Amino acid sequence: MTNPTHNDLQRIPGVGPSIAADLQGLGIDTVAELRGEDPERLYRRLCVQAGGPVDRCVLYVFRCAVYFADNAVHEPEKLKWWYWKDHP
Repeated sequence: MTNPTHNDLQRIPGVGPSIAADLQGLGIDTVAELRGEDPERLYRRLCVQAGGPVDRCVLYVFRCAVYFADNAVHEPEKLKWWYWKDHP
């Protein structure tokens, strides 16, 4: 059976089961709970939980996820996680 909270997080472009599980491990269970979060802080917390560096692409997905949560209307280019590599 699929976890319904993962389904909500997976509405975010670029968020699949693995990233959804990472976010849930950080205490984020829904898109609404991402509103106002600091992606860099989430990423640092994930690195601590992992016991070392996590692929920087995860930071870019976190940036995209917070953008998605913080905005009702989305610019299509900003819904691509790789956009956030150069746009913190």
